Parts: sequence; structure tokens; C-alpha cells
Amino acid sequence: MAHGIQIVIACDDPARLTEFWAGALGYVEQAPPSGFDSWSAFADEVGIPEDRRNDLSAVVDPDGVGPRILFERWDGGAPTQRVHLDINSIGRKSVDLTDEERREALVLERRRLEALGARFSRETTGMAGETWLEMFDPEGNWFCVQ
Repeated sequence: MAHGIQIVIACDDPARLTEFWAGALGYVEQAPPSGFDSWSAFADEVGIPEDRRNDLSAVVDPDGVGPRILFERWDGGAPTQRVHLDINSIGRKSVDLTDEERREALVLERRRLEALGARFSRETTGMAGETWLEMFDPEGNWFCVQ
């Protein structure tokens, strides 16, 4: 089974790029998670501070064919690569996994990718509690695994 990907663009103003790329590609802003009528309601629920609410934004293909494009506020730090891929190695089954099962699946994927020549950088956790791995391909290009 092939892994799904998203394209990630580090930028200064995620909301502005969401608007631009939605128009340019015929994409739409990604809807908030099920059970929430807005991204603000979701942010309130998971405790994202007001000043961090433009840190991420995304557009999706309304037909579900093209990849999701995520815009994230770039802090100017390392790595300096402003575009990278996120590999969705666990897929939709991740909603059925416990945190420990999800972490074990990420460890197995890390080992598989390292055997192919990738280099692990770190495990990190986002504002909403999601965990992913930051890695580099054999030529040093940054990518994430979730």
C-alpha cells in the first residue's frame, strides 16, 4: 500500500498563503475536524493560544485526488528548507490506535526508512498533541513521518 503525503510550505503568513493557493489551484481551505463548526472552536478546545492560531493552515483538493498542502509559520530556524514532504505512514487506521500503538508504528516506520538510507533527527509533538518524526533523506532533505 502506498503512503499518502502532504506538501508542507514554511511561510510567514499561513492564512494568506492558504487563500492564495486555494484560488490558484482550485483547492479549498481544509474544514475543521468533525464536531467543530470552526477552526477557532477547535483551537479553543485543544488550548491553542490566540497568538498561535495562524501558525498552521491547509488547503485540500475538493475532489480528494491531489495532496493536502499545509502552510506552517516558519520560525527562521533549522532546517532552512522551506518546502518538505510529510509521509502519512500510518494512514487512516491511526484513529483506531492507542498512543502507544501509534508510537510503535512510527518506530517501525523509522527503522524501515533508516534501512533505506534516511537519518533520524527527532520526535516532536504539535500544539494539538499529535506526534511525528523529523528525518532527512540520503541527500539531507528534511521530511516528516506521521
